[in-house]
Amino acid sequence: MADPAEHPSDLPACPSAQGSGAGLLPPELRGWMLLLAATGAVEQRLRTVVKDRLDVSHDEFLVLCLLAEQPGQGLRMTRIAELLGRPKTRLTYQIACLQHAGLVTRQSVCGDKRGVEVALTDRARRLLREASGALAETVTAALDHVMGPEQCAALSGLLPDTAARAQAHAAASIGVAARDGAQTGAAPEPAASD
Repeated sequence: MADPAEHPSDLPACPSAQGSGAGLLPPELRGWMLLLAATGAVEQRLRTVVKDRLDVSHDEFLVLCLLAEQPGQGLRMTRIAELLGRPKTRLTYQIACLQHAGLVTRQSVCGDKRGVEVALTDRARRLLREASGALAETVTAALDHVMGPEQCAALSGLLPDTAARAQAHAAASIGVAARDGAQTGAAPEPAASD
């Protein structure tokens, strides 16, 4: 958390971020509240930059971000709705606005007459590339406003570290199964597939 003595007017609005841990909440919930405060700060600052740079709403921007992580392919509308936690009816309107702006395409999924896949246009890719520097600076500034350097570093490393730990755990589990199989003379069981 930012040092209150250094930036007294920059104290986070989230009471969980200001407390010393003497409240009723366990550390996990205090951490969650700080994460929510950081998310709110980022979203609040991004709204203006997104509107100025891309001329879309914040919710439409989130759709563009999801699609930007799918190079060369699109996503089904049902999957976008799931990932964003939005009702499909609301998403249909957002996709229509993005399509009207020339930022996405919609097409039926082959073999599924109800399925619709959405993909970025070249124009959307170009706009996202051009705006990425300003968007990244906005996120960094918003996080710096709510958190201190150590918390920002922890937050930025949170997801990659989680993925690395999951891979290490899976590798360790396979190693234990192989070792146990070698001790009993049995072949290790193949890993279950998705």
